[in-house]
Amino acid sequence: PGHTTAYNSPQTPQTATSPWKRNLTLVAMLIATCAIAVVAMGLGRFGVPPNEVARILVARALELTHLDAIASLRQTWTAEETTVVLNIRLPRVLLALVVGGGLAVSGAGLQALFRNPLVSPDIIGVSSGAAFGGVIAIALSLGSVAVLGGSFLFGVVAVLIVLLFGQVRAGSPVLMIILGGIVIASFFSALVSLVTFLADPYTTLPAVTFWLMGSLATASYHSLAVTTVPVLLGLGVVFVLRWRINILALGDEDALSLGVNPRRLRVVLITAIALVVAATVAVAGVIGWVGLVIPHLVRLLVGADYRQVVPGSFIVGGGFMILIDTVSRTAITGEIPLGVVTALIGAPFFAYLLIVNRNKELRHA
Repeated sequence: PGHTTAYNSPQTPQTATSPWKRNLTLVAMLIATCAIAVVAMGLGRFGVPPNEVARILVARALELTHLDAIASLRQTWTAEETTVVLNIRLPRVLLALVVGGGLAVSGAGLQALFRNPLVSPDIIGVSSGAAFGGVIAIALSLGSVAVLGGSFLFGVVAVLIVLLFGQVRAGSPVLMIILGGIVIASFFSALVSLVTFLADPYTTLPAVTFWLMGSLATASYHSLAVTTVPVLLGLGVVFVLRWRINILALGDEDALSLGVNPRRLRVVLITAIALVVAATVAVAGVIGWVGLVIPHLVRLLVGADYRQVVPGSFIVGGGFMILIDTVSRTAITGEIPLGVVTALIGAPFFAYLLIVNRNKELRHA
């Protein structure tokens, strides 16, 4: 699994080859994500027109920057609309952006590190470890702070154990990390199943089950702040080292010849990605397919250069998660778990991407 063709091979489809086209594509992605966010903040049981959402956000920005005395907007919105947009939907949309963007960048980084397009954040075991920590806290009714702390703690523990597998000299470091991730993921998944089996079916079991399937229903500015700090810290490391990911995707021997220590770089990047994934699982539960599908879509749009893939994955992943969360909370009276919606959309879309890529490879053969 660790020796598939690197992404910058000649067969990789690149629809935007020149730098200005790639940058223009990134700008278009950003505009589309902002538009999705504005529309999402207006949708719900209490509807707010998109133009009023935009005016509320602009007025709030002017107030925070103390520019309201220079440029002011005539208030055409109600106090109820302000409360709904700023206090309820804005933190949820921003949290969806952080969670979706973090998972997408994590998937893109891992696919390059392992040189395998089928790798996702689940492969390093951090999702299962974080899920176990959160489930323990929910089953013991320790509160939301304990859920965040437990998820983060066990997610970090899981990745540290996986990294120890990578230090084994018996085989390839990449292969040992993948095998270690599979072992740790299976172990913590079994522990999650055990806790779920032992949970009280009338009190804690529904909460455990719903959290495991993914949800942003508890979004607030507090959870946003708690999540954003570790996510931005991990993503900052990936962003700074994104040009080295291009080198690492060539293989360990080529990376060494270019002066890059692949083992050290792999440990740094996996640790940063684990920090991101643990934080997202802690606040939103286990959400699949985002880290697998979004990097493929971004590479189709901007090519295989990770200087564009990393920011593009964050933008598209964030927009995708905002869209998915909006569908989950507006499609029915209650809320559909995010993991269900991402699987229903992600699985067919991923199959489509595989077919398209295969057809292009056959035409270039």
